[in-house]
Amino acid sequence: MPALAVLVFALAWWAACYLAGRDPVRPAALRSAGALITYAAGVALWTADPRGVAAQVLLCLPVLLWAGAMVALLPSSVPERRQIDLGWMILAGAFLVTLVVLPSGVRLVVLAPLAGGLLLLWRFRDQVRPPMLTAALTVAAALYALALAAVLLPIDLGRPGLALAAMGLDLLILGFLIAVSDALDAGERLRPDLVRSATAAVVVIVLVGGPAAVTLIAVDDTAVTVLQFLLVAAVMTVVGLEGPVRRGLDVLAFRGEERLRQDRSALLLLAEALPRHRQRHRLLATGEEEFLRFARQALANYGDLGRLMRSPLTDLPAVDRRLTGRALDQPLERAVELRALLKDRIDRLRPAGPFETTDEWRHYNALHFCTELGLNPYGRKLRTDGLDRDARQALDWMRRYVPRGTLRRWHNEAAALVASGLWDELITTDPRLVARQRGNRSTPTRST
Repeated sequence: MPALAVLVFALAWWAACYLAGRDPVRPAALRSAGALITYAAGVALWTADPRGVAAQVLLCLPVLLWAGAMVALLPSSVPERRQIDLGWMILAGAFLVTLVVLPSGVRLVVLAPLAGGLLLLWRFRDQVRPPMLTAALTVAAALYALALAAVLLPIDLGRPGLALAAMGLDLLILGFLIAVSDALDAGERLRPDLVRSATAAVVVIVLVGGPAAVTLIAVDDTAVTVLQFLLVAAVMTVVGLEGPVRRGLDVLAFRGEERLRQDRSALLLLAEALPRHRQRHRLLATGEEEFLRFARQALANYGDLGRLMRSPLTDLPAVDRRLTGRALDQPLERAVELRALLKDRIDRLRPAGPFETTDEWRHYNALHFCTELGLNPYGRKLRTDGLDRDARQALDWMRRYVPRGTLRRWHNEAAALVASGLWDELITTDPRLVARQRGNRSTPTRST
């Protein structure tokens, strides 16, 4: 049991850190990481105290977070998505309080939110990518529910460690499926980056997890057990969050070397982006809907060169033309030129004449001030130092007269205009894509 517990603990902790570090702004990934972390903590407590209430509660918490991940996977077009997300948060809090006071077997009531989340996901399964994601998540959730029932119910299975390990496998499947979905949505590669991190995790498990398991077998002491799990958690955190950990170490080690920190940060961003960038030829196989989504994401990441380096749009012919004749053609330079291309497209939305706050200017103002300049007119501590008169006037106008929902709608409309402009330019400048589009129009679809 100790050796198996160390193995599943280490894998779950690493997977949680990898998901959180890969894309910390995506709720589905963060909630899946939370499910893996709470499971790992539950395994550690179960090893120290198999009959403890805390261990059982921690093994139930992944179900609530799994349900939250299902809600986060719902398409943005669902009109009630915000209300559904808020309802999940309130329901998860209520179930968390209830789990502490309920008897062991009754704690299976925690499966109700998970069932609700899966039903919602099945309702909109035609808009979830990849197509088999909903079915795969349902199977993994059913297996986790069976294993949880085997742990909580008074059933003598002889080897409860196997049920715990099965739960960990189901959660690893959840994390992998969420990572696949996020990679497809962002237009990134998953396999090279995941294989590299998983290889490092296996090596560390052998070097550190092996001695920790031997220690747990040799010494039957609660304090030693906790310390061994903390050691494994620390090293797996370093493996899963390698990029943030290295940047944090640079801040500590090169406190007075600002230029050195900036140069190393740029190199680290490049190293992280290379395994996640799609092959160049894949851009030609991108459909219009997928391309428009990539363009909107590039606008959302306008101020983050690290994310722009991973964008498939860095391979646009327009970016190639901007780099023509240069000695360097690296992902960082392509990200810089992609941002310049986006800025040019934003500037095309500007009406003629001096700055105004009329309806004609709404799209330009929404993108220029909120995306290009990165200003938030509704921020509590809005600083206007260094801003020109137009920016100050625009911020004051938005804060006073433009509701958040209205500004969000203007921003989405403007992003759609920029994305459509990039798509039109692509299909008119690349003859291979033009030929493919004509071939698609002449070929009857399955629905016809």
